[in-house]
Amino acid sequence: MALRPIRKFGDPVLRMVAEPVTAFDDRLRTIVKDLLDTVDAPGRAGVAAPQIGVSIRAFSYNIDGEKGYVLNPEIAELSEEQQDGEEACLSLPGLSFPTPRANYAVVKGVDLNNDPITVSGHGLMARCLQHETDHLNGMVYIQRLPADARREAFRQVRQQDWFWN
Repeated sequence: MALRPIRKFGDPVLRMVAEPVTAFDDRLRTIVKDLLDTVDAPGRAGVAAPQIGVSIRAFSYNIDGEKGYVLNPEIAELSEEQQDGEEACLSLPGLSFPTPRANYAVVKGVDLNNDPITVSGHGLMARCLQHETDHLNGMVYIQRLPADARREAFRQVRQQDWFWN
């Protein structure tokens, strides 16, 4: 089991657009295993590859007993119906902010054999799919907050002892 350390906000890898997966090899299998092991820790809903320091388009999820991964994910559908609620991130430990998201999301990608897969869900699963795909696009959820809330979030981030000054 390889429970990988999580990169914190401020680490440049979290601001980069992740590279598409092109080599479906043993190295990729190891990364996927590490993502699945890392998301399996208590209190975790999703982990994107950049959060473990690997800038590839891959993430794992663990929502209500449904655990898996997606390579080269793209958001295929978002509902117009929105959900409100607190959102948190392993890369911003100890912080959470109300973040509007679509209440239903569909992500399409591929598996380790480069075969197509689709993952969809409502509520927390939809939030997770959107959140992890954002990571692969170099975005952390607080960047989606309205201006006043975003300023407050960044102020709180700067006060954290884990933040890179």
